[in-house]
Amino acid sequence: MSWPDLLQWLAGWPGAALLRRFSIAYLFVNAAHILGIGLIVGAILPLDLRLMGLLRAPPVPAIGPFLSRAAACGVVLAVLSGFWLFTVRPAHYLANPAFLIKLALIAAAIVNLGYLHMSGAWGAVATGAPAGGLVRLCAFLSFFLWLGALLAGRWIGFL
Repeated sequence: MSWPDLLQWLAGWPGAALLRRFSIAYLFVNAAHILGIGLIVGAILPLDLRLMGLLRAPPVPAIGPFLSRAAACGVVLAVLSGFWLFTVRPAHYLANPAFLIKLALIAAAIVNLGYLHMSGAWGAVATGAPAGGLVRLCAFLSFFLWLGALLAGRWIGFL
């Protein structure tokens, strides 16, 4: 299947047609996307600030596991709902530089998260070890990557 055929297939799937036909369906999927974004930003930014040492309380073991799970739920919700919204006009979104920047920032944020977890540093900090340089660096990158993705997402409608 060629790239244009794939985009046409995505735009023609019943979920995309549903969103184009019924504005209330689009409203609910868009609201789910915003909820997912809210969970990500509302959970990960305070955790990143705590890991960077800019906030001193509460202890990471008390909040870290909960906030990271809340952010993970937000990522899943935002990605699923965002992909559904994307299928309404896939060629249009792929031609939008802000959309492509948003995708790149989200991918970088997820890679950063994966690296932190695979390094074992997150597990140590989540159980009470002090945040070392790797954890602080990953938290710094996370903070700005997720904020950048948020801004790029808002920028999409202006291009």
